[in-house]
Amino acid sequence: MHTIQQILETKGQAIHSVTPDSIVLDAIRSMAELGIGALLVIKDGEPVGMMSERDYARKVILEGRQSRETRVEDIMSSPLITIDQSAKAREGLALMTEKRIRHLPVMQGERLVGVVSIGDLVHTVIQDQKHLIEQLERYVSG
Repeated sequence: MHTIQQILETKGQAIHSVTPDSIVLDAIRSMAELGIGALLVIKDGEPVGMMSERDYARKVILEGRQSRETRVEDIMSSPLITIDQSAKAREGLALMTEKRIRHLPVMQGERLVGVVSIGDLVHTVIQDQKHLIEQLERYVSG
């Protein structure tokens, strides 16, 4: 079974972020340019929250706020839910399901080392299950 660390080694450890005082419109533009659905929010070098398209839809659009006037800190999801890089992919998927989140910052002790998405984890868990099924089929067929 794959660990979160192995997923990051394959996908890369790029961390896309904004600061809490960033303007929401700028954050949304960054997400669109990068083709991603969330940005980590970092203050003084420490991760403090996550801003996602879901946060934007629910806390800006639905509440009638202005994207040009709203700061990221006003809509970000916090406190931040993280996972250790040594955890298994299925553990990350279970955590995301339980907490109803789609992006998970990855920590090595106190240090941020990457972010995985629900897509990363679903893909990996399916690969792991497919491999297990193949092994069981070989075992059963002799």
